[in-house]
Amino acid sequence: MRINYGNQFNAAYPNVESSTAAMRLWLTNLKDFSADLIQKVAEEVIRNERYLPNLATFRQYCENAYSLFGLPDSHRAYIEACRAPQPKANFNWTHPAIYYAGKATDWFFLSSEPEDKVFPIFKHNYQMLCERVIKGETLDDPIPKALPQETTTPLSGEANLQHLKALRDELEL
Repeated sequence: MRINYGNQFNAAYPNVESSTAAMRLWLTNLKDFSADLIQKVAEEVIRNERYLPNLATFRQYCENAYSLFGLPDSHRAYIEACRAPQPKANFNWTHPAIYYAGKATDWFFLSSEPEDKVFPIFKHNYQMLCERVIKGETLDDPIPKALPQETTTPLSGEANLQHLKALRDELEL
């Protein structure tokens, strides 16, 4: 930011003390975002803003940054995960990170507990997955398990006993 905004930056932070105080303030107010996200946002801000942004503007960019990667915000992702019908793997997710966050949180837990209890856990899982996406990792769409080629009918009790006797004889038990 100092290099890109030059004189504006130097006018806003003319000495080491004011620069250090500003860094502490920004660090405190941006601690809920990953370093990778902040770096991507800084690049986006430099591309789009003619003037040195204030903390509120930068934070707003951070809150909207998930959209740069096709990710909805945490609460919209939570609502989508809660409303998705069964089977979850077949649902057309906005982004695979929502599916994996729901799976990590536990689908039953999502559907049976109140939002104030579940959302913080879902949000943590979702943000971890979002950070992986931001770092360049691709999350594949969930693949539903295929049905077996053949279905077998269970053996009767008598047939099971005969099969067990044959196994014992074979193993000399």
